[in-house]
Amino acid sequence: MAFAFPEGLAPEAYPLAWLVGSWRGEGVIAYPGIPETPFVQDVVFDHDGGPYLRYESTLRVLEAEVPETVPEAWTANEPVDPEADASSDQTEPSTEGHLAPGRIWSTETGYWRVSPERPEGLPEDKSAIEVMIADPSGRMTLYLGVVGNGRVDLSSDAMMRTATSAEVTASNRLYGNVQGQLLWVWELAAFGQPLQSYASAKLDRL
Repeated sequence: MAFAFPEGLAPEAYPLAWLVGSWRGEGVIAYPGIPETPFVQDVVFDHDGGPYLRYESTLRVLEAEVPETVPEAWTANEPVDPEADASSDQTEPSTEGHLAPGRIWSTETGYWRVSPERPEGLPEDKSAIEVMIADPSGRMTLYLGVVGNGRVDLSSDAMMRTATSAEVTASNRLYGNVQGQLLWVWELAAFGQPLQSYASAKLDRL
């Protein structure tokens, strides 16, 4: 199927058009001082006709789902055969819980736009972009980067935070369209740690 630009999208935002839509998938947070934490993420890129995209992301921790009732197989009152071979292949009920979205880990909102100025030396198949992202923990980050050929590379240019927000000194993000899925990696320099991978995920278009 040929790609069609979203209806009403401003021409200035065409380099970002492949991001427009709703995405959902799973990923993992892994950073010094934070236990490895799986999550499910919902991301929305939309527009209102202006020369930018609106962005919203919600990460929810995946937690073990406890059944409301005990499965019958766990409490079946069957006679035990003393002659039975304990080493025989018998199926036992599984006690492993399913993972389900739980508490919210983080949310973000922001704006993505193609820069009206083209840096000297930038390849013709790439465009410069500016991304502004804020979160309710008291932090706002301005990223500068490039988009092209189904890939986005972002590096923090300015970071602002409230007095009570955790100190984050640098951040990089990479997004890629891989066979129709949205893959991303987020690097942070925070809590006195050097810049390194913080989280990653693989999302499907809804």
